[in-house]
Amino acid sequence: MTSCETPRVTSEERAARRLDTVAAAAGALLVVAAAVVGTVIERVNGSLHVNWPPLYASWSPHLGPGTPAAVVIAVLVIVHGPPLAARLPWRRLVVLGWAGALAWTGALAMIDGWRTGIAGRLTTAYEYLTVIDRFDDLGPALRDFAHHILNNAPDHWPAHVAGHPPAAVLTFVGLDRIGLGGGGWAGLWCLTVGTSAVAAVLIAVRALAGEPIARRAAPFLVLVPSAVWVGTSADGYFAAVAAWSLALLAVAATHGTSQLPRRGAPIPAVAALASGLLFGLTCYLSYGLTLIALIAAAVLVLARTVRPLPLVAAGAAAVAVAFTLAGFSWWEGYLLLVERYYQGAAAVRPYAYWVWGNLACTVLIIGPATVAALRRVLAAAPAAGRGLRPSAGPLRDPADRLVVLVLAALFALLVADLSGMSKAETERIWLPFAAWLPAACALLPAARRRAWLTAQAVLALLLNHLLYTGW
Repeated sequence: MTSCETPRVTSEERAARRLDTVAAAAGALLVVAAAVVGTVIERVNGSLHVNWPPLYASWSPHLGPGTPAAVVIAVLVIVHGPPLAARLPWRRLVVLGWAGALAWTGALAMIDGWRTGIAGRLTTAYEYLTVIDRFDDLGPALRDFAHHILNNAPDHWPAHVAGHPPAAVLTFVGLDRIGLGGGGWAGLWCLTVGTSAVAAVLIAVRALAGEPIARRAAPFLVLVPSAVWVGTSADGYFAAVAAWSLALLAVAATHGTSQLPRRGAPIPAVAALASGLLFGLTCYLSYGLTLIALIAAAVLVLARTVRPLPLVAAGAAAVAVAFTLAGFSWWEGYLLLVERYYQGAAAVRPYAYWVWGNLACTVLIIGPATVAALRRVLAAAPAAGRGLRPSAGPLRDPADRLVVLVLAALFALLVADLSGMSKAETERIWLPFAAWLPAACALLPAARRRAWLTAQAVLALLLNHLLYTGW
């Protein structure tokens, strides 16, 4: 074949591409159905407690200072992303992936302007920065933390402080203590740390499924619609901590294999311990992120090893012991949170709507390209599952290894959905699970990558320009 010839597309691949389009269209129909049904429910009885179902958002068409930058960044990633991802040295690609995600997410946030889009997000009545002064004396504040979770408790915490273990608010207390107080620094923290999840997912995918797969996934991890929420909520920061925990676990579990060649004996031990510390922190940032353990289990299954587990457990236990000795009981906090959850909007939000309406939110944060790629993941799942049998040995096909990793993230998301503890607002709450799903786009055909990247960018730009997203 000469360089000017295009690769021949088989009838099988043509059929697969048609099914990709059908899957993306089905995702769009799910969103339309959720919007129509949700609007009817909200107008009839107001039980959804959202202005623009299924999203926690309001209709607000607007342009802003971030508009030109967002459009330019989208075009650059669409045009230059795939070839750069294919040829850049690996470390530069990881850094550029993070930088690209930071630029894209920051530009989207700036469509709403500096104050509304970044600096004011964590200063509202529901957010963490409103209670910073209540942590001047850290010991008593932690010992008394659980006593202020319920809505009928004296001086009860605002929604987001009550809804999370204390590591969430302590992050912003810590920033304030080192002179980085206020909404601007808090917003930049969430924006910068949150976008680092792209680098973490790239590292994990490379360790588990090989570098070619990770390179193909890179542009899709950058240009994802979930950036609309990563840049405007602390949940993006939580997603990054969870992602780095899993990335370090993948490095520890696969070090010395063909996926990740051995380069120094201490690396697995250090990575495993750091993974455990970050997993412990993840659990004290958000109760629901204990489900990240499901993805961690898939990492160990793919690596065919449990060697990192003792150090991972030691790291996680160290975090738990530290908070317990400081006076906060995770389990007590969780039980009180469940009680508070049903003291508010969750008591009337209908499970029958949100159990599928949440999935429509997920379609919007992962985008049509990821929906199409998930179709390929589900189609490949039976074969990948057979390859996981103990008698089959390790999975050799990198695509099958990616399939298992993505399925684990999807499973964790579905467990969160069925739990009933995620009724609405999942466009931000599920960012830690959704961060892994765009990696499936590595399975999309090379000839269609720019088209799918365009669809991702257009959706994100429409969401940010037509809606004002809450939280």
